[in-house]
Amino acid sequence: MTPFPPPAEELRLIDAELGALDARRAQLLTRRAWLVAALYRPVPLPAPAPPRPETPAPRVQNVLLLLGGVLLTLAAVAFTLVSWGELSIARRAAVLGVTTLAVLAAPVALRRRGLRATAESVAGIGLALTALDAYALHATALSGTDATGYAAVATAVLALTWTGYGAAVNTGALTTGRFGAGARAGRDAAGQEGTAPRADGRSGDGVPGLRLPLPAALAVAQLPLLLGAVAVGAGPYTVALVLLLTSAADTVVAFRCAGGVVRVVALVGAYGAGAWAVLAALWFWAVAGDLSTAARAATLLALPAGLSLAAARRLSDNRYATAHALVGGLFLVGALGTVPHALLPSGWTVPVHLALGIALPALARTSPRAALRHGALGASAGVQGLALLCAVPTVGLTLLGPVSWAARVWSGAPADARAAVTVGGLWPPHAWTAPVVLVSVAAVLALAVRAPVWRPRALTGALCLAWAALWALPAVLALPHPASLALQFAVTAALLLSSRTRLPGLVLALAGSVLLVCSALAGRTETLSVLAALTLLWAGACRAPGRRVCAAPAALVLAAALAVASGAAAHWPPARTALPLTAVAAVAALLAARCPAASRVTVPVEAAGAAAGVLAIGLAVPDQATLSLVLGLCGVTVAGSAARAGRHLLGLPATVLFVLAAWVRLAVWGVAAPEAYTLPVSLPALLVGAVRRGRDPRLSSWTAYGPGLGVTLLPSLGAAWADPHPTRPLLLGAAALLLTLLGARHRLRAPLLLGGAVLVLVSLHELAPYLVQLAGGLPRWVPPALAGLLLLAVGATYESRIRDVRRVREVLGRMS
Repeated sequence: MTPFPPPAEELRLIDAELGALDARRAQLLTRRAWLVAALYRPVPLPAPAPPRPETPAPRVQNVLLLLGGVLLTLAAVAFTLVSWGELSIARRAAVLGVTTLAVLAAPVALRRRGLRATAESVAGIGLALTALDAYALHATALSGTDATGYAAVATAVLALTWTGYGAAVNTGALTTGRFGAGARAGRDAAGQEGTAPRADGRSGDGVPGLRLPLPAALAVAQLPLLLGAVAVGAGPYTVALVLLLTSAADTVVAFRCAGGVVRVVALVGAYGAGAWAVLAALWFWAVAGDLSTAARAATLLALPAGLSLAAARRLSDNRYATAHALVGGLFLVGALGTVPHALLPSGWTVPVHLALGIALPALARTSPRAALRHGALGASAGVQGLALLCAVPTVGLTLLGPVSWAARVWSGAPADARAAVTVGGLWPPHAWTAPVVLVSVAAVLALAVRAPVWRPRALTGALCLAWAALWALPAVLALPHPASLALQFAVTAALLLSSRTRLPGLVLALAGSVLLVCSALAGRTETLSVLAALTLLWAGACRAPGRRVCAAPAALVLAAALAVASGAAAHWPPARTALPLTAVAAVAALLAARCPAASRVTVPVEAAGAAAGVLAIGLAVPDQATLSLVLGLCGVTVAGSAARAGRHLLGLPATVLFVLAAWVRLAVWGVAAPEAYTLPVSLPALLVGAVRRGRDPRLSSWTAYGPGLGVTLLPSLGAAWADPHPTRPLLLGAAALLLTLLGARHRLRAPLLLGGAVLVLVSLHELAPYLVQLAGGLPRWVPPALAGLLLLAVGATYESRIRDVRRVREVLGRMS
């Protein structure tokens, strides 16, 4: 048992425990008060951030300086134009000199104090003042001189002055007292005082230089030569030459500058002046009629070509270098071909330039830089593309011209191949160049392109171009029409029977066959000969397995066209011409049956045969007797195809064809009884339904027997209601009674309901006269009374009638 301490000891322990609990409670209360104070202490909000300036201080400074410089410049212009005349010549000179020198000297002090932006603005004002000085000098002392000539001299002086001023300010010459001591400027190469701007944009004294004077000087330097040429009355050729020289100078400056605004100005000047000069050179090239004009045009084109090629050699970026080499190559071809363009007849322009373009890559092959070679290849491709564009009219006319004979079939053979393609239209000038261009470009593609990726495409392009050249050759040479047909047939046969023929060759052979047939439509003999030859050609091409997909249907289509053309040549009626077409459809079915399973040839052959059959049916429509025969023959062909594996769905169209053939034959015989048309359809349909239901007992009787019964019963019911004789209603009623009994015996819903409905309707039709007589002999109050009694009877037995209807529905539901 557990021992207990004495009462005194136990009381002491309890008092000790209570004291410890009181101390712990006081500690927890103190902690709670601190936590409550910390939780509900107000959190000071952050001080709002000062608003950020929308525009940084340097930008504000630049705007203010720009506005100040503009305002001062405007004030100087206003003074020169308005208040200038109020001063004497000495005062004018003093004002001009002191003001200009003071403003030009101010940027030196401002630059040394670090006020570069202010120095730039003041320097701009000084440059504007020098221009105003030039204007004032002409207005006062030199007003009698030519304005354009004076402007040329003034812009040259201003360009030199601004260049010297910019160089002096940026090299620190003004700050060291050596401004104008140009003889000592070359000591920088010997390691003495710096006289050139450094790479970091600072001048020789370590202070950032001014950026405005040199670009301004270069911009003004674009004008002296052009204004001088205009002043002396130079012609367009001299002006274009001046522009080219200006562009060349800008190009030199652009390459000598490391970058910055000066280079941008130089590039803009080079491209702008060069573009205008090139336009003038192209104009001279177009109008060059003698050797002198051609030489001038060649010179004008050779200069931009040299500039572009020189730029391509200096540019480090391959993309820009290739672009400049391409443009230079085009200009070079134009320059070299200008003299032959002027001396040779106009038809030689395209071949000469094409030859130069083809030879251009050979000239650049020795260049060590790949960009130049790629640019030369691009320029050569551009020249060849332009030459092909020049050949498009001739090629397009020779390819599309024969199609117009489709509207003038057998209207008479043309005199030659050119008349066969123009059909009274215009023949392009210098058409002989088209085959030359096509063959030349084809040769380049076949011989020059060796890269494995581009080689197949190049060979395909060469094949297409060579085919177009051979196709256009008879019209260009104006060969006799039979000779043209023979040559084009030979080209088609060569493409088709070649052992290396692939898809492009087959496509070209197919297109050539179509064009050949169109050309042969001019005469009856030509049409039959070409169709027969092409049919044999494509049929012979079926021996190669790789060509059967295209050759077999093409041979069938050509055979069908030959059958139609033969019938038209023999003056057969269209219905008689339909009979040979059924033979083409039968041959197509036999070929499809001989094809291996899953062959790609089967579907195209069947499609060609189906097209021939449809055409035969369309031609036989005017003659019903022949139409019945054609429908039957087509039905036999389709039924034979339906017997093949995987073609069982063709049984339906075969049945339709047989039925249509029977109906047309009955119409020819003058049979008007609908049963003669419906029974040939109903009996096979009922037989097929019985077979299907025997294989699948769960098949509904509506699906199995409904179509066959409906095809016969419904037309016969309509005829019986309109037939005044009792024979048809009696026979139809007996057949309907038999169907009703069979449906009840075998518990088939379709015969039971269809037979019963027809039996009731036939009975009503037969009893209708008697009912009418009965209704006429009764008093007029009898029908309403009978109707009321019927309603009372129905209402009284409503519930039992509902039960009877439900029983009938259940019985029918258990039937199939």
